[in-house]
Amino acid sequence: MAPSLIRVFEADGGIPNSSLPLVIWKDRLPGAAREGGPACALYRRNGWSGTWVYTVYPFWHFHTHGHEVLGCVGGRARIGFGGDAGIVIDVERGDVAVVPAGVGHRKIQATDDFLMAGGYPPGQQGNIVRSGELDDKRIAAEIGRVGLPESDPVTGLADGVVTVWRRATS
Repeated sequence: MAPSLIRVFEADGGIPNSSLPLVIWKDRLPGAAREGGPACALYRRNGWSGTWVYTVYPFWHFHTHGHEVLGCVGGRARIGFGGDAGIVIDVERGDVAVVPAGVGHRKIQATDDFLMAGGYPPGQQGNIVRSGELDDKRIAAEIGRVGLPESDPVTGLADGVVTVWRRATS
């Protein structure tokens, strides 16, 4: 399944963003994985860890210790990506975003039942960083240590986000 959106963002207002693109697929989670627990189990089977089920924070933030998969497992939401000059995407149950380390994101509005299932490639984690909390040198060093995933969180293969990001770095 081809991604619905592939987008690279320039740095924006203290959000570093990334040379790797944000990748979004509409309606990508398998039917059996459209609840929190089953989505997290799918990610773990496919080599991704640190899974969780929660919402998306309503403030701009990014991660410097890992890339993040976000699969919508409840409700609908408008999510901003890339900072104030970035984009706003409507997500609903079944949609999947893979957010590179450094790319800003925040919930703009959501239904009361909105939930995401998230996770990270092996050895990575989703520290929460807001603009201005770390200096640029530290941000660049931390993001520079984050490797590319070897498997896609939904398929478990070297396709999907793995293929998109390998093309972006070659």
